[in-house]
Amino acid sequence: MLGRTLREVSAALKQGQITPTELCQKCLSLIKKTKFLNAYITVSEEVALKQAEESEKRYKKGRSLGDLDGIPIAVKDNFSTSGIETTCASNMLKGYVPPYNATVVQKLLDQGALLMGKTNLDEFAMGSGSTDGIFGPVKNPWSFSEQYRKKRKQKSHGEKEDSDWLITGGSSGGSAAAVSAFTCFTALGSDTGGSTRNPAAHCGVVGLKPSYGLVSRHGLIPLVNSMDVPGILTRCVDDAAIVLGILAGHDPKDSTTVQDPVKPFVLPSLTDVSKLCVGIPKEYLAPELSSEVRSLWSKAANLFESEGAKVIEVSLPHTSFSIVCYHVLCTSEVASNMARFDGLEYGHRCDVGVSTEAMYAATRREGFNDVVRGRILSGNFFLLKENYENYFVKAQKVRRLIANDFVNVFNSGVDVLLTPTTLSEAAPYTEFIKEDNRTRSAQDDIFTQAVNMAGLPAVNVPMALSSQGLPIGLQFIGRAFCDQQLLTIAKWFEKQVQFPIIQLQELMEDCSSVSENGKLASVSLK
Repeated sequence: MLGRTLREVSAALKQGQITPTELCQKCLSLIKKTKFLNAYITVSEEVALKQAEESEKRYKKGRSLGDLDGIPIAVKDNFSTSGIETTCASNMLKGYVPPYNATVVQKLLDQGALLMGKTNLDEFAMGSGSTDGIFGPVKNPWSFSEQYRKKRKQKSHGEKEDSDWLITGGSSGGSAAAVSAFTCFTALGSDTGGSTRNPAAHCGVVGLKPSYGLVSRHGLIPLVNSMDVPGILTRCVDDAAIVLGILAGHDPKDSTTVQDPVKPFVLPSLTDVSKLCVGIPKEYLAPELSSEVRSLWSKAANLFESEGAKVIEVSLPHTSFSIVCYHVLCTSEVASNMARFDGLEYGHRCDVGVSTEAMYAATRREGFNDVVRGRILSGNFFLLKENYENYFVKAQKVRRLIANDFVNVFNSGVDVLLTPTTLSEAAPYTEFIKEDNRTRSAQDDIFTQAVNMAGLPAVNVPMALSSQGLPIGLQFIGRAFCDQQLLTIAKWFEKQVQFPIIQLQELMEDCSSVSENGKLASVSLK
């Protein structure tokens, strides 16, 4: 049951094959069993069981609230949840319990979803590994999969297996791991420069960054207001579409959301891609791109071509400036946003009583880690009166040029862009931490951050396993507010590639989600 898609489980709940409470308990027991992954910061067991009880009453009366009623979900710990601690994986917010729900959380709960818990991340979502929060790093479930173990056995001779676990990517690594390890059916992440798509690629799940303004940011603790978007992590494209249909739409509490009403949509099944034009940005052929990702990228392009689609090379000429431009704008907005954490209204407060200034300084020194402090310092430097024009204003102009590159490509008749999501498969933790956070983020956001600057929708779709037995995903980028078209194409691609299901037999042995043939219940779309 846990390996099924959201829609399949929803049907099983409606037919009475399983009750919301049984489903909730299965997920809770798996969360306990996979505790070593460190995917969750807080497990809201009592809340979830109470919600399951309510859901069960509705099902008995035949009054289910929709596809999400009774479905276990998880939420990244930078979304406010009423009555449940929200930490952003930082000492600054340890013990902070918000008095309200983020709009996206409220929308999911209004549909009857069961909140299993809050997931782990890099502190304040600044990072690309989910290794820099105060609760420790998240381990990638694929480190413990049959597929990876088998390949490791062939290569290693007497190496200690457990020490070489892999990172999940970040910053929404907890949410990606939670979905990948079957502890919930969908999870919320956030995406500022790739924080939903990057861990989705490393954990072999679907990661959707919707168009900026389609989904409310109210209650998402801000990092970069002009780029943050709530992200959706699921095990298949159809599930992401269901969740987006629930979350999308205007929110009076977020002035950047679209005014037009958004109709919930069902993804049509594409049978013919011959009218499609797929663009391959030549600037994305980065020298650091691993040969395996490169070959899968061209395989994917050939797949579209062989099915009759028009595949053309396109140019996004300002790509080489985007990571620097992103860094200036991102740190500047971070510096501005982090000013609210002063030790007065909420969150951590130090014991220094010398003066207000000393209290501010000590609070922020104790509350933030080096990464966050570093970004605040960078941002404040760019915002200094003497630097403002040369850095911040110039970066905004370059951002416009980057956004225009995409507009020009889409105006030339291209329907969707196909790019890598990450440079390579997930790295072992010991390798990953050799580089500092800033260097890592600059490398890991290379294919993803331009989309945030342009406000476009993008989705990671898992394509295949590498020679190491690890997932590699590709990214599809669509026109602004054409999220449905983007997901329709992604769904077609997903069906063609038939990405294998993660095999976690050892973890699952007594979690009756293993079918007779020893494989996990299929996640492919019927």
